[in-house]
Amino acid sequence: MSISLVKGQKVDLTKGNAGLSSILVGLGWDPAEAESKGMFGFKKKAANIDCDASALMLNADNKLPDPKHVICFYNLKSPCGSVRHTGDNLTGAGDGDDEQISIDLANIPSNIEKVLMVVNIYQCESRGQDFGMIRSAYIRVLNPANKQELIRFNLTDSYAGMTALVVGEVYRHNGEWKFNAIGEGAHAKHIDILSQKYL
Repeated sequence: MSISLVKGQKVDLTKGNAGLSSILVGLGWDPAEAESKGMFGFKKKAANIDCDASALMLNADNKLPDPKHVICFYNLKSPCGSVRHTGDNLTGAGDGDDEQISIDLANIPSNIEKVLMVVNIYQCESRGQDFGMIRSAYIRVLNPANKQELIRFNLTDSYAGMTALVVGEVYRHNGEWKFNAIGEGAHAKHIDILSQKYL
């Protein structure tokens, strides 16, 4: 049974889930519909927004040991292979996860203490887009062995004016792995700019 989280809540992943050595993180969102006035009155149209999910592998000092520890649309696999991005979704259209990140917990290097999940809007400045134009954003964690959803965090805050979201993190605690629902907005027009604060 899936656990529904609220912002700031932390839950165990591996403790109580015997044998769970890898997880699949799914991120989803939908473009909000905006009204536009046409010849026959108002009609609703969803904006074409390209959101990009990324994972940052951080050490005990909350820093990236290397820029290659940013797993994103142009770097789909960590150097050790324990974190993999399944590929870029350009529109966010349709049901289900828009992008997924696979995390092999058992093989994450010992110097990595957390995997931070973030989302940026591609070309947000030139397109004049921000997260106020996104609705139904969520992050969920699944057991890849049986596709069972373990936890879900729906992002319900207003993120108008924000061009990046720090969604959640998977982190080590006393030899186990836990999840922290963060849900904080940020200003960063590209994942490279967001990741610089962790170098």
